[in-house]
Amino acid sequence: MRLTIRTNLAMRTLMFCAINAGRTVRKSEIAENCNASENHLAQVINTLSQRGFIETRRGRAGGMQLARPAAEISVGEVFRSFEGGLPFAECFDEGSNTCPLRDGCMLRNALSKALEAFFAELDRYNLADLVENNDKLEKILLLPNAMPHVTACSPRISALH
Repeated sequence: MRLTIRTNLAMRTLMFCAINAGRTVRKSEIAENCNASENHLAQVINTLSQRGFIETRRGRAGGMQLARPAAEISVGEVFRSFEGGLPFAECFDEGSNTCPLRDGCMLRNALSKALEAFFAELDRYNLADLVENNDKLEKILLLPNAMPHVTACSPRISALH
């Protein structure tokens, strides 16, 4: 199994926003720090905004912040938002399934259960689990002049909402 670049960039974007909580971050800052194309990031940011993970503001003072506390953003929810609509295998797409084994194959059931277990495991983690007390990640993603990351219980994060 391999995650799409969009899902990977979505998680990088959310972690960047979480590490820099209390500050409006720009797409260019994320692109530079997360080794991503701004054009590709624009699509990911749009989806994250539409799905309620981030809030965006246009204009000169524009940028983005988490739409809710990091502890309320499930990793499984993010992955489902980006990966859930993609068929895992040909047999998962009824419209284009041409597999000659479809009527007798039990692999689809096994794969379905494995995918359910995969997402269930990701549901056990939230964004705060990935960033809190993660000094190495903070060193990579914390912007200059930004306050060091604080826990989801801090007033700084709560003030965003």
